[in-house]
Amino acid sequence: MFRQMRDDIQAVFERDPAARSTLEVVLTYSGLHAIWGHRIAHKLWKAGWCTLARIVSQFVRFMTGIEIHPGAKIGRRLFIDHGMGVVIGETCEIGDNVTIYQGVTLGGTGKEKGKRHPTVGNNVIIATGAKVLGSFKIGDNSKIGAGAVVLQEVPPNSTVVGIKARIVIQDGKRVSYDLDHVNLPDPLADTIRQMQREIEQLRNEVNALREEAKSNEHTVY
Repeated sequence: MFRQMRDDIQAVFERDPAARSTLEVVLTYSGLHAIWGHRIAHKLWKAGWCTLARIVSQFVRFMTGIEIHPGAKIGRRLFIDHGMGVVIGETCEIGDNVTIYQGVTLGGTGKEKGKRHPTVGNNVIIATGAKVLGSFKIGDNSKIGAGAVVLQEVPPNSTVVGIKARIVIQDGKRVSYDLDHVNLPDPLADTIRQMQREIEQLRNEVNALREEAKSNEHTVY
């Protein structure tokens, strides 16, 4: 247990440049508190004390703004940065060395039974406001862009962005830009801009044809 706690604290120092001291991290990092609270709730859940586990998880949610269902399985060195509004569903599975930013939802898509939440691989980054919805796998070393809505499996070593999320980098081969989860490419916006350029070109061509038609009418008269 203490080894896990040390790993959790070390993960904060490795991924948050604002962390200054162990005391500060232990006392003020809500993401860390949520993870530790979840470990207690998860043990109660596995022991069959489901109601008590839910009470613990709801208390942690009240204190931190982070809701992790006690049935969720979380690996080592998870880092939840800031964390307000993070929701992790009951059948969600999270691997090792995962980073989650505020406003992320790892949820389902309806009232289906059984495995209905995503499985997140190792070394995954899920940026601010991303929604990962459904029972599928987010491959190892993948990155989910800010605000993305992911509704299908993401291969390992991929970067996805947009609504609905699209792959923009895979296996180190850049489709558009290198990963910067603040300044990610948006394939949908790029398509809209291209359509606007084509519409403007067509508008100019139509206007030119109208002018030509008017000129021809004057010539006939």
